Amino acid sequence: QVQLVESGGGLVQPGGSLRLSCAASGSVFSINAMGWYRQAPGKERESVAVITSGGSTTYADSVKGRFTISRDNAKNTVYLQMNSLKPEDTAVYYCNGNIWTASSGSTRMYWGKGTLVTISS
Repeated sequence: QVQLVESGGGLVQPGGSLRLSCAASGSVFSINAMGWYRQAPGKERESVAVITSGGSTTYADSVKGRFTISRDNAKNTVYLQMNSLKPEDTAVYYCNGNIWTASSGSTRMYWGKGTLVTISS
């Protein structure tokens, strides 16, 4: 009974910036790692960035130095700040979270429905 909802997608020009947000709601007890994935048309979904509950981060080589993942544990929200955007960054961006619910005995991976990011002149 958990939902993840992304927001902040849109159309920007190359070199621009965009900030994505993803909030978890429902029967959330605690959240372990959270991350962002993206999928371009005709391509496989790929991991973009991951952040652990302790704040450790991992990035895909293609976005290092340009993207920053962060989280606000009090709000059950993860963010992705995207700078120096390139046309190659165009994709649907999905967030996920490894989440413990009060009614379950283990964590489970949940996915949002995605938000479209388009970088074009």
